[in-house]
Amino acid sequence: MDRLEELKNKYRAAIDTIHQRGVRLTHMHVQDNKLFLQGAAPSEEIKNEVWNQIKASDSSYSDLTCDLTVDPSLPQPQVQQAAGSQSQTRKTYTVKSGDTLSKIAKEQYGDANDYNKIFEANRDKLDNPDKIQVGQELVIP
Repeated sequence: MDRLEELKNKYRAAIDTIHQRGVRLTHMHVQDNKLFLQGAAPSEEIKNEVWNQIKASDSSYSDLTCDLTVDPSLPQPQVQQAAGSQSQTRKTYTVKSGDTLSKIAKEQYGDANDYNKIFEANRDKLDNPDKIQVGQELVIP
């Protein structure tokens, strides 16, 4: 596996966030044996989400250079609307390796004990809160 693929795999969660949240990447290549990412995020919040994913992959990120600016003229990603609900907007989350509902609840709400909110909102896909699949898209109420 070449160095670019190796680093893209390591930082897959951050790269997925970049694609899902409308970050415009102008560069993604290996420079000085590091993954070099450069681009613009639609908001400071989305830029911070990307950095949180980078730090979750490797807190030292010694093999990555990331230069993200904020460009408010970029289109904001759409928040998916739940069926039958006009007043309540819901976002989705794609399950990654190592995730649990508690871990996702901690990330989304700040409290792992709120995992049941996610479970209840996804009863159409989940029979058991302990059985989630990598790649599954969950509604985050």
